[in-house]
Amino acid sequence: MSRFLTLGAAQFASQTGDIDANMAKHRDFIAQAKGAGVDVLVFPELSLVGHYGADRLLDVAMPRDDDRLLALSREAGGMKIVVGFIEEARGAQFYNAAAILSDGRLRYIHRKINIPSYGRLIETKYYAQGRYVDAYALSEDWVLGLLICADLYNPALTHLAFLHGASVLLAPISSGREAVGDEFDNPWSWATTIQFYAMMYGAPIAMANRTGREGDLSFWGGSRILDATGRVRAQAGAEEELIFARMDYAETRRARAMLPTVRDSNIALVQQETNRLVDRLGVPNLIRD
Repeated sequence: MSRFLTLGAAQFASQTGDIDANMAKHRDFIAQAKGAGVDVLVFPELSLVGHYGADRLLDVAMPRDDDRLLALSREAGGMKIVVGFIEEARGAQFYNAAAILSDGRLRYIHRKINIPSYGRLIETKYYAQGRYVDAYALSEDWVLGLLICADLYNPALTHLAFLHGASVLLAPISSGREAVGDEFDNPWSWATTIQFYAMMYGAPIAMANRTGREGDLSFWGGSRILDATGRVRAQAGAEEELIFARMDYAETRRARAMLPTVRDSNIALVQQETNRLVDRLGVPNLIRD
């Protein structure tokens, strides 16, 4: 793998619950991205089923080895694609999931951890909570951290992704203007959040949002790719669009040498204080157990 990495984000309007129609959109964007030399292509959260796809939960959920996922993986070839779907796991547990696919295989999967139930968001009605944060290595230089939408609004989860070695953060989201409340500016909040993370951790970020309207939510698009200094290198408007930008690992090296956030993370202290807090609150200590 080269020390250069081309990140892409595919912004489009999913058809709620219509996997066939959404598969066709995925294929179109995969072809475009391959033609542009994209190495890693991120689709929006729940890209195969739509934001409200869980309203048809039993019809649209699929296992991680579903033929449709593997078909997209074959179409991707050597390019890595991040696809959002509802995973049906063992024991009929359903997860809001994102998979990294390439060369006919599922390479890595993340199950959304921070399941929101505020504003107009009711995900706890449908989804079990993911339990792990990790990262997927493309090479010694490029290690992919993958978090889904509200996961990034729990800073501890983002911190964990970088402690696991991530040098790039992939952020499939599903952000409607009205999702949190009329007084909350979702587009500005996302712009601020991902710029902070890019600068704080010296890491490029690819954020893919959907566009169009589903139910009571209007999706504003605004997908963007930032470099390791927090500069926006590519940004979509409000319509369907493929964006991409080429990243240089030398820039990540310089950014992390100037601001060594990962190096200076005191993991032992964080664990000690977390354990102390859990003991004081009298709840099961999941970290130690």
